[in-house]
Amino acid sequence: MATSGTYVTEVPLKGSAEKHYKRWRSENHLFPDAIGHHIQGVTIHDGEWDSHGAIKIWNYTCDGKPEVFKERREIDDENMAVTFRGLEGHVMEQLKVYDVIFQFIQKSPDDIICKITMIWEKQNDDMPEPSNYMKFVKSLAADMDDHVLKA
Repeated sequence: MATSGTYVTEVPLKGSAEKHYKRWRSENHLFPDAIGHHIQGVTIHDGEWDSHGAIKIWNYTCDGKPEVFKERREIDDENMAVTFRGLEGHVMEQLKVYDVIFQFIQKSPDDIICKITMIWEKQNDDMPEPSNYMKFVKSLAADMDDHVLKA
C-alpha cells in the first residue's frame, strides 16, 4: 500500500461564511476572472454549477505549470463545506486519492476561516507527497477573499 495522509490548514478570511461558501459551492464560473493567475478555466462536464455530484474540469496553473483537474463535487450545506473529489488530471497521475474539502466557519461577525482538509494517497511510494497542491489550494482560498468581499 502506498503512502497516504491528510493535510489540514486554516485560512483566515473576511466577511461572511455564507458569501464565501456560495462562491465555492455554485459560482466556480467566476474563478477565472477573480483569480485568473491560478484558475484559467472551469467547465461543467456533467450536472449543473451548483448541483451535488456535478463533474467539473478545471484548467489551472500550479508551480508555474498548466494543469487540468477533473473532479466530482460533493456539497454539505449544513456544514458549509464543498468537497472536490479527484477523478482525472495531472494530480491523479501521482495520487490514487485526492479529496479537498473547503469548509467555511464564521468566527465573529467579520472574520471567518476556511478550513481546508486534503486527503490523499500516492499511486506509489516513488511519488512525492502533494504538499505543493496543499499550498496551491490554500492560495486559492486566500486569493479569492478580496474578490468575495467586493461582490
